[in-house]
Amino acid sequence: MLRAVVGLGGHGVVFEAEHRILGRRAAVKVLHSHLTDKGVMLQRFVREAQVINKIRHPNIVDIHDFGVMPDGSPYYVMELLPPRTLTHLLLERGRFSPRRALDYLEPVCEALEAAHRAGVVHRDLKAGNVAVVSDGDPPQVKLLDFGIAKIIHPEPGEPGLTADGQRLGTTHAMAPEQIRGGVIGPATDIYALGVLLYRMLTGDYPFQSQNRLEVERMHLEVPAPRPSARVPVSPAVDAVVLRCLEKEAARRYPTVSALVAALREAVAPPASVLVASGSRSARAFVIHAEAVVAPGAEDDAAYTTISEVLDGLEQELREAGFILAEQTGMSLLGVRLLDESPSIEPSALLAVARELHQHAQARAHGSRVSVHLCVHVGHVEARGEAEGIEITGGPLADTAGWVVRDASGFATTNEARRTCSL
Repeated sequence: MLRAVVGLGGHGVVFEAEHRILGRRAAVKVLHSHLTDKGVMLQRFVREAQVINKIRHPNIVDIHDFGVMPDGSPYYVMELLPPRTLTHLLLERGRFSPRRALDYLEPVCEALEAAHRAGVVHRDLKAGNVAVVSDGDPPQVKLLDFGIAKIIHPEPGEPGLTADGQRLGTTHAMAPEQIRGGVIGPATDIYALGVLLYRMLTGDYPFQSQNRLEVERMHLEVPAPRPSARVPVSPAVDAVVLRCLEKEAARRYPTVSALVAALREAVAPPASVLVASGSRSARAFVIHAEAVVAPGAEDDAAYTTISEVLDGLEQELREAGFILAEQTGMSLLGVRLLDESPSIEPSALLAVARELHQHAQARAHGSRVSVHLCVHVGHVEARGEAEGIEITGGPLADTAGWVVRDASGFATTNEARRTCSL
């Protein structure tokens, strides 16, 4: 028995349904009746059910049955999933920390790896095609919509559904070879994984324009942007994203499992950040600074300005007694141990941070570079004494977990505001 409509697309409609006798709930996808006489659409609808049944993986939506409606429209019955997707989460949260992005990407990659082993390329991987079954730890997700999936090695006599040079996919996530109408393979999905990872980390697509042709041109010609130009992530995470987004398929990761292994390593804290022998937990006042280039203004002049801004910040942080705990091409992390400087009031350090931000903004004045500072108070792991103090880890080392932005460019966390008001 068909009940409410839970999804609608260009090719079909998805209903919530209930078994008349057993009472079991499911989803029923029905091809639009006006498409049933279009041979390719009908074949593709049937092929989607066959492809999913062929892969059979717990992280891919399961199909239970296939049939034809009284009006001749084909349908298939599949498990009923919550309507929430990764797109909804990204709209709600803006971006994920690298660790949380890995949590969501790993089950997606397991599904894709199974698909590739079965000789199937998804070819339309995007946040909207990842259903969020549970937002727990770890999260549970299901990969959806194999409607334009490609069979890498079709059975003899099996008809192909894509003409030479035909482009299928979603523009913001299409690999260069899709745009060119070239050879499609597992590397095509790996490119899409890079787009998805970039979006989870930053909240945006790597290439953006109101003009679809301009987005395609950027996929083909413009070097992929580093996530760290937008948000505080490590160079290792940058490297994973950029390799996924290589223009040439052969330069991307050879397999999805190789990508996951690299991302796990990039997200894991390096040996120098792990709690080391002799380390102690210490309360600290932390300043995170990052330089951001306006979209479309990534040129030599902008990067020269960024270098000048960060060099000036580094010098002023050291002069103010901060330990430089982390430095990337676009950001700095300065730490001042409060327990080591009991005579220094946190409110005075907040004033120092505001002054540093003003100086940095002055250096960036007249350019397309903006400077964002975020102040936080929490605990770090440190070792050594006096001039030889080294920051070895702790909660504040995971900057993606606490860094926030303000329209003014200067932000304070709740803990920093509580501490500085005492």
